[in-house]
Amino acid sequence: MSIFVDETTKVVYQGLTGSQGRYYGLLNRDYGTQVVAGTNPRKAGTDVDGIPVFATVADAVEATGATASCIFIPAAGVKAAVMEAAEGGIEFIVCITEGVPAQDEAWFFNKLKRDFPGVQLLGPNCPGIISPGKCNIGITAGHIAKPGGPVGIVSRSGTLTYQALYELKLRDIGVTTCVGIGGGPVPGTSFIDCLEVFEAAPETKAVMLIGEIGGSAEEEAAEFIKNKMSKPVSAYIAGVTAPAGKKMGHAGAIVSGGKGTAQGKMEALQAAGVRVGRNPTEAGEHMVDIVREHGWS
Repeated sequence: MSIFVDETTKVVYQGLTGSQGRYYGLLNRDYGTQVVAGTNPRKAGTDVDGIPVFATVADAVEATGATASCIFIPAAGVKAAVMEAAEGGIEFIVCITEGVPAQDEAWFFNKLKRDFPGVQLLGPNCPGIISPGKCNIGITAGHIAKPGGPVGIVSRSGTLTYQALYELKLRDIGVTTCVGIGGGPVPGTSFIDCLEVFEAAPETKAVMLIGEIGGSAEEEAAEFIKNKMSKPVSAYIAGVTAPAGKKMGHAGAIVSGGKGTAQGKMEALQAAGVRVGRNPTEAGEHMVDIVREHGWS
């Protein structure tokens, strides 16, 4: 799976000419990311602060050799934007947009799996991905992350992702890659997708997992960790006090029929040998302990 990004990754920003796309596209370029193109069929041939704008993703890929894209398109246009990227030759699509209709998410998730098996989608409704010091695609502030490993992070929550990055930095612990999978009901990338990659990556020695109420993704991750992971994991599950039947922030964060509770997820992870924190800071402290115990910093 192509969730690793580095200084060689070339990125097309779909929506670069919009206010959000421009802001984050230029911010990420300044961080060191190779933002090589933007797309807008009405502004082809122009540029955004030196970044050329093309009519289509296919045109941008042909001219620049880009392999990744970042979508800052309004929700109604995301379905078309995802397919334009896949059909245009992009291998890794990062979709930041929130509010994408669930039926659209389900449609393009299954379309990619069926017809474009070599394409990996991250999101929608996610903060993106950052390999500190190398590449930042999305809306994560680069200065809060310390480069150099040994920790990989995967999270459903954007805000808690930022907290985890910053708390580790304050303790002088670096991160290899941080992936925000987002809180949509049909995420393109799962916990298990990321855990598989982190388990196989020699530079990642330990993993921090941040989940939340709703669905069964954390329980499935716990099963994977128990049976297939050799690397230590710390975790935090948001939503301990959430009432049943109330959506909490993300569309997928809802306890229904007694399932998807924070307590149930925490118990499943603990049974898999994960060090589970009662709050984000404690989960970070668990990771600090893991790193110190193994002499990785």
